[in-house]
Amino acid sequence: MNTIKLHSINTGLFKLDGGAMFGVVPKLIWNKLNPADENNLCTWSMRSLLIEDKNRLILIDTGCGNKQSTDFFRHYHLHGDFSLEKSLSQKGFTTDDVTDVILTHLHFDHAGGAVEFNKERTKLTPKFKNATYWSNRSHWNWAVNPNAREAASFLKENFLSIQESGQLKFIDQDSDFGSPNFTFWIVNGHTEAMLIPKIKYKNTTVCFMADLIPSVGHIPLPYIAAYDVRPLDAMSEKDQILKEALERNYTLFFEHDPIHECGILRMTDKGIRIDRTFDLADVFKVINPAN
Repeated sequence: MNTIKLHSINTGLFKLDGGAMFGVVPKLIWNKLNPADENNLCTWSMRSLLIEDKNRLILIDTGCGNKQSTDFFRHYHLHGDFSLEKSLSQKGFTTDDVTDVILTHLHFDHAGGAVEFNKERTKLTPKFKNATYWSNRSHWNWAVNPNAREAASFLKENFLSIQESGQLKFIDQDSDFGSPNFTFWIVNGHTEAMLIPKIKYKNTTVCFMADLIPSVGHIPLPYIAAYDVRPLDAMSEKDQILKEALERNYTLFFEHDPIHECGILRMTDKGIRIDRTFDLADVFKVINPAN
């Protein structure tokens, strides 16, 4: 019997430029999807996923953490009542209970919460003392030697101590992670070798979409963020994954959507679009409406 359990973990909200998040899509259109403030900034979630899988407690992404300077964070307007630690506590866990941390990629809003200062604030150490941290080998090398376009998002203080502590391992193929409930897409449009975890859950598959499809508003193919290093590849990858998700009725889990946690898809005369959105806690009722 598959006793896997999934929990949505809110780590906080932040703001990013709406034009950067929607790329070539005109503001007249995207502003209806996620209205901007007077500075053209939209609110986004930093939503992690926690999985109980037999004797493992697995966290996917960690939010941005709180160790960067005030000058750094003032660009992103962190807000909300949630934090990683608070949300874990509400589920009955602490950071010491986590056995595995999957980092989809090492941009600061996904990996910043993976590392913290010691009590004296003299040394950076992994926040999850008992966990194995998982990245992809190509992506790790890409982040350690960043290109000029992504250098501001790859902050080495967010991840180098993971390797130094001996807690780092790589997912280069599905078998590396060692759970039959997990498989991975590896995509290269947003950044080199980003991991998209797929989790078998009850009678569906929950796909943690990371920055390939950060929100419901990014489902149409041309809605590609200006942050993506290979936008045409991102569009092609999204096209292939959306077709598979539609055909197999996958549940998509949105990391950055400020309102919607999950969704399922339908085909329309304009292409694949969202059919229903719902909270992760309601996924079984959506997939099995007769029960």
